[in-house]
Amino acid sequence: MDLVIVIVVSVLAIALHVVLYLLFRRWMDRDLALSLAGDDEDKRRYMLDCLQRARDDGVRRRELPAWLEREAARYAPR
Repeated sequence: MDLVIVIVVSVLAIALHVVLYLLFRRWMDRDLALSLAGDDEDKRRYMLDCLQRARDDGVRRRELPAWLEREAARYAPR
């Protein structure tokens, strides 16, 4: 019985850490996109759309900062 408790608690702890890791990573990507946008609300929306497009297109995390910088440079205010 003690072994079952240890296994269950260990699995739950690992699952919690995985969830937190994924959330922090998502928040860091969002913060990067917003930092490239500055205070311009339209550009902030554009950059968040670009971030979603990068996720949909499967842009690797390693390539994401450069990809977002290119998209920020392409932004043309309306």
